[in-house]
Amino acid sequence: QVQLVESGGGLVQAGGSLRLSCAASGRTFSRSAMGWFRQAPGEEREFVAAISGNGVIAYYADSVKGRFTISKDNAKNTVALQMNSLKPEDTAVYYCATRRDIAYASRNSREYDYWGQGTQVTVSS
Repeated sequence: QVQLVESGGGLVQAGGSLRLSCAASGRTFSRSAMGWFRQAPGEEREFVAAISGNGVIAYYADSVKGRFTISKDNAKNTVALQMNSLKPEDTAVYYCATRRDIAYASRNSREYDYWGQGTQVTVSS
């Protein structure tokens, strides 16, 4: 059974940093693209960042470009999201997701097959 478990969320002041981690189990994800999405209260889930199966190609939402960095460790079946210079508008539940044996990263949440339960990130002003 495929399982994605996020960790690292919490409360931080504006300008601070957090590092989210997502541990995948149940299959090998070295060929699979992975992504991070977020959902704020009353808002739709939105794309944050995605990375290709081999960890070489990454995409970012314009709102986080230059502040967030996604990385993938295929040996450990993990994906991380380093978030710097956090803003109150980054407050949301952050979700990790992966595509089933598809290496190409995507900004479209509908193209992801497995999802974690989410971790709350709250940025105070």
